[in-house]
Amino acid sequence: MTVINTIVEDTTTTFTGWATTGALPLKQFSYHPRPLGSKDIEVEVTHCGICGSDISTLTGGWGALPGPCITGHEVVGTVVAAGPQSLHQNGSLVGVGGLVNSCGDCKDCNNGFQQLCAMKTFIFNDVYHDGSNAVPQGGFADRVRVSSEFAYKIPSEISPAEAAPLLCAGITTYTPLKHFGAGPGKRVGVMGIGGLGHLAIQWAAAFKADEVVAISTSDSKREEAKKLGATKFVNSRNEEERKATRHSLDILLVTSNDKDANWAELIDYVANHGTLVFLALPEVATVAVPPSALLMRHISIAGSLTGGREITQEMLEFAAEHNVRPWITTMPMSDANAAVKVTIEGRPRYRVVMETEAAARLQKH
Repeated sequence: MTVINTIVEDTTTTFTGWATTGALPLKQFSYHPRPLGSKDIEVEVTHCGICGSDISTLTGGWGALPGPCITGHEVVGTVVAAGPQSLHQNGSLVGVGGLVNSCGDCKDCNNGFQQLCAMKTFIFNDVYHDGSNAVPQGGFADRVRVSSEFAYKIPSEISPAEAAPLLCAGITTYTPLKHFGAGPGKRVGVMGIGGLGHLAIQWAAAFKADEVVAISTSDSKREEAKKLGATKFVNSRNEEERKATRHSLDILLVTSNDKDANWAELIDYVANHGTLVFLALPEVATVAVPPSALLMRHISIAGSLTGGREITQEMLEFAAEHNVRPWITTMPMSDANAAVKVTIEGRPRYRVVMETEAAARLQKH
């Protein structure tokens, strides 16, 4: 007996975005979203950031895709339709990150870690586990349709363009710093000063860590790191600077996904009893870590995946209060391939945010 998994779609409407099948260039692709549920909202996209995870997905770096995939998980836009039990009303400005659904009733969901739920759904290259088999698509598009529980109010102090990167780069770096207790009495290191790292430095400074150490492979970002709030800069290719920072960091966030990273060298920065935290996923099957370095100095290695619902809204409010903002370059989404090219080439300082035609209408209001 053959079981056919029917995909539930709303054939009365069509969304259009820039899709990939695992290689560039992106091409325009139209699809029918899942039906608007009682708690769902439809968001007209005004802004969407480009993240390293988007690049790894759309270029096939994380493996083959099952079909056309619209990436984009740093989404900001205006609610244009809302179910009767929605948490947001028409006209509200909201942000949507990588996580768009979870079961809502497991241990992790109840403890605010919806991103770890076994039934979670990401905004692209995934399926809904609610029996609909609906395929979500991301924010490189004119609209998205998601649960209102996973859409967040954007504080008025933060512009829509600046809010977009906070929905991934922001929450990805805020969560581990909060979880591992960054603040007075702690020395925090940030390896990689890019889309994630430049926000991590700002968070650590705002948390009032005793020391905020920016680590990079060159001096080109030394002055910028200090402007972001770093109290110390280390060129990892400068042996003297590297040795002066050995065994000193209580928390080290690794925000780059360099497949050739020297993990023994990175662990050497971490203090006894300290923690190295993976935030970026290298495009390699395994990471070589010398176990003796962990055993002899009681060092921990941890991973951190985005953030749950409660901490995401908290992060946005904290950013508004403490003036934490991404450094962005805006480009039109109509030229998505050019925006992706700029990102791949590593040119932005430090995030490309694409704007749709709806962004201009939003600015008029």
